Amino acid sequence: MKKSDSFDPRRLRPKRPGRWRWRFVAAIAALIATCGILGTLAGGAALLRRQPATELLHIEPMAGGILLAIGLFALWLGVRLWRVARARARRSDGLSLSPRLMKKRD
Repeated sequence: MKKSDSFDPRRLRPKRPGRWRWRFVAAIAALIATCGILGTLAGGAALLRRQPATELLHIEPMAGGILLAIGLFALWLGVRLWRVARARARRSDGLSLSPRLMKKRD
């Protein structure tokens, strides 16, 4: 059988967007998680009335509780987005076969 010069096997697979987008999403998610950690720490310090480093920025205990809740939510959201972005970036470009079909036969 004669091999055609115009055949390109790369055309058989669908073109996927670059992985740099998911890396960018992972970086944004890490920033959200970092802000969540800082908000959680500031809210916790306000609830415990331990704010020696923030003399100019005095936070009331009620506002500290709200800041703590927002910080925990931002931390959860950042970690969740980071895990999704890492999973999408590491996805293989292989063919979509069922894992059951790849098992060895007994």
